Amino acid sequence: MRQKLIATLLHIISLLPFWILYGISDLLFVLLFYVIKYRKGVVMENLRKAFPEKTEVERKQIAKRFYRFFPDLIVESIKMKSIKASTVIKRIELLNPEEVYKHFKKGKGVIGVTAHYGNWELGIHRLSLMTDYPRLVIYKPLNDKNFNEVYNALRSRFGATMVPMKQILRHMIRLKGTPHISMFVADQTPTYQDSDYFMEFLNQDTLVYTGTERIARLTKNPIVYCHIGRKAKRGYYYCKFTTLVEAPTEYEEHEITALHNRFTEQRIREQPEYWLWSHRRWKRKRRK
Repeated sequence: MRQKLIATLLHIISLLPFWILYGISDLLFVLLFYVIKYRKGVVMENLRKAFPEKTEVERKQIAKRFYRFFPDLIVESIKMKSIKASTVIKRIELLNPEEVYKHFKKGKGVIGVTAHYGNWELGIHRLSLMTDYPRLVIYKPLNDKNFNEVYNALRSRFGATMVPMKQILRHMIRLKGTPHISMFVADQTPTYQDSDYFMEFLNQDTLVYTGTERIARLTKNPIVYCHIGRKAKRGYYYCKFTTLVEAPTEYEEHEITALHNRFTEQRIREQPEYWLWSHRRWKRKRRK
């Protein structure tokens, strides 16, 4: 019952035109930034850790730009519930889809890597619409099963298959030798059971997810980074593909993990306001 209620409410809100949704976003910005001060301590602490070379004024400016973008991300993600395919295609431009297609032509699957950057949620819809080959979205199940089911239904509207992290290998084996794309949001915080590899990321000793590398080694599939940047016009994005790894087995252990995390770090440094700074990214510490 609760799941149906949540889904219905999201659907009703998603039917609102973009201009009304952005009006709601403007109100949310005022509430989150000035009134509620949503996770402001977390955001500023993260920015101080990531950019010690910047002044406090500069970090506050980044924080404000982040809070200005964050409500847009919220309303745009809700809009995914009813958005038309043609609108998705219009709002996210694929700059170089041939970078993915060239691997498909060789009969290979593609391991897509992205981050909590730009509108990665709407990016799922756009990637789902770029090919008829199987599209897998690897996700970490939410603690709330109702929200988990609602969001999975939302993300899979255009044919993507939602795959829990623990079931990745089973799906990869089934698709061996078949062109497909598997999307990983690889900058999330892993548990100690999932990874024991720490590296420097945004000036912090960071526990990083190594599953992308492990899967790449097992399947021998190339790794393509999908960077979803924001255009100047509100609500419009672009996706640029970069093949980071052609032959995974030629790399040393953890080299691939370091490579795609360094690539993510570069993109964040270029335009930091579009990364998810409200996330407690550095809560895991090395065990003594």
